[in-house]
Amino acid sequence: MKSTTIPTPAVLNARTQTEESTAMSADPAFKSDFLQTLQARGYIHQITHPEELDEAAAKGTITAYIGFDATAPSLHVGSLIQIMMLRRLQQAGHKPIVLMGGGTTKVGDPTGKDESRKLLSDADIQANIAGIKQVFSKFLTFGDGPTDAVMVDNDEWLSKLGYIQFLRDFGVHFTVNRMLAFDSVKLRLEREQPMTFLEFNYMLMQATDFLELQRTRGCVLQMGGSDQWGNILNGVELIRRVDQKPAFGLTTPLLTTASGAKMGKTAAGAVWLNAEQLSPYDYWQFWRNTEDADVGKFLRLFTDLPLDEVARLEALEGAAINDAKKVLADEATRMAHGEEAAKTARDAAQKLFEQGSLSADLPTFEVPAATLAEGVQLAALFTDAGLAGSRGEARRLAQGGGVRMNDQAVSDANVMVTEADLVDGVIKLAAGKKKIVLVKPV
Repeated sequence: MKSTTIPTPAVLNARTQTEESTAMSADPAFKSDFLQTLQARGYIHQITHPEELDEAAAKGTITAYIGFDATAPSLHVGSLIQIMMLRRLQQAGHKPIVLMGGGTTKVGDPTGKDESRKLLSDADIQANIAGIKQVFSKFLTFGDGPTDAVMVDNDEWLSKLGYIQFLRDFGVHFTVNRMLAFDSVKLRLEREQPMTFLEFNYMLMQATDFLELQRTRGCVLQMGGSDQWGNILNGVELIRRVDQKPAFGLTTPLLTTASGAKMGKTAAGAVWLNAEQLSPYDYWQFWRNTEDADVGKFLRLFTDLPLDEVARLEALEGAAINDAKKVLADEATRMAHGEEAAKTARDAAQKLFEQGSLSADLPTFEVPAATLAEGVQLAALFTDAGLAGSRGEARRLAQGGGVRMNDQAVSDANVMVTEADLVDGVIKLAAGKKKIVLVKPV
């Protein structure tokens, strides 16, 4: 495939983002182990300068980064494909940079949003970064070696930029015409939703990140989800135009389940990667509940299993496909929470669903004993325990036969739950057949 070159600004201004994406597709015959692995496992959606990047990755060690804004105290499964891509990069002998968005979080990425993100305080952002950092050491090896991962915070340089300096140094390289054509801006305007000037600057700040990492750490590749394609192109362009240095971009496909649901979202909310936000048991169950048609795809993306073993597992039919789902759940949970947590989660599930007994390792939700003494509405308890996203959702689930308390179906979620409902010191709540929480008074 012929190498694709970033067009001149005049040409870019006249082309749509979709046309650019079509022009920069992946080469099916890569030479480097890194791109071969990404291609075989299904990570690549769009890529700039494929032959040039492939040659650089085959010749020696390259440095690449992915940015993560600190909008919550944990990342969720929707970010896992990006974390895994950094893992693939390191496994292939290259150097990953984890960029924490301490600076960009102060602005808020407008991509895919109909309204401005809530602005967080500096203290909130730092607390979120502290929570997010925990997950990366489970997937990457950090250190001072040539292929060891490093973590940096873009607040280190963005907060030092004076406004006039920022506009003079970087604003001159971007036209408003083109910025308005990017989906993150265009869709918001088409829906007549306001976009603040603060948000409008986000794409310039992200391009500045790439340039900073190229200059200080020799970073040549930015990776991210397909919704970041426009922002990534800006950084590639800026480096090639200002410093005349190699720079590349690569995005993953938008990840949805076979039924079309957004990856990482469930009826009860986000599937968090930190154990403080979601128990290892619930994390295991999320993967165990994977749709049949997604098993092979998820095994390739989210585990280190060899591809021939993945092919064997995804070929299983009938009830046997459940064995493949358990392997997926085991591998994904082991990677995120450790071997012991994965084994405990699987044993708890086996006791509950195959042996019919309760396990002490099931997730628990503590409520004040006084609350149970007075009585609490089941819909409220169901929601607070994380089994439903809202009280209304809990009521609808009950009406549809999806709510059980102490193994008995409850069709009216407005009923009051009291200490009289305790069985052996707990109340067992279940949403459907597999999402279970033990309520314990304290």
